[in-house]
Amino acid sequence: MAPFHAMAHFLSPLPLRLLGALALAGACSLGWAQTAPTEGAAPLSKGEIKARRDFQLLDFNKDGKLSRTEVALFPRLAAAFDTADTDKDGFVSFEEVEVFTRHYRAERDQAKAAAAKAQPAD
Repeated sequence: MAPFHAMAHFLSPLPLRLLGALALAGACSLGWAQTAPTEGAAPLSKGEIKARRDFQLLDFNKDGKLSRTEVALFPRLAAAFDTADTDKDGFVSFEEVEVFTRHYRAERDQAKAAAAKAQPAD
């Protein structure tokens, strides 16, 4: 699977921070309104709030999904686009990002565990 940790940390690269700042004015009201948990749902963690906000900053046309065009400037995102687009509709929804991130983290954790087992004890 292509490395895709950038999906979990959208604003890590400096160029993305700059683009995010440009889009922030238009996204703030929409972003904060959509990050509120639904009634009865567990409150969102700081990481979940950040992920939603970052997704919305990348979603330049505010259609609720990311297109190849919207992620084209970010090679890590673009490289993992096909893997994250599980329904193959040509877009990546926030739900698809969440699923992809869970799979990526699980694979990363398994690799870390395997590497730790492979190292000799001191």
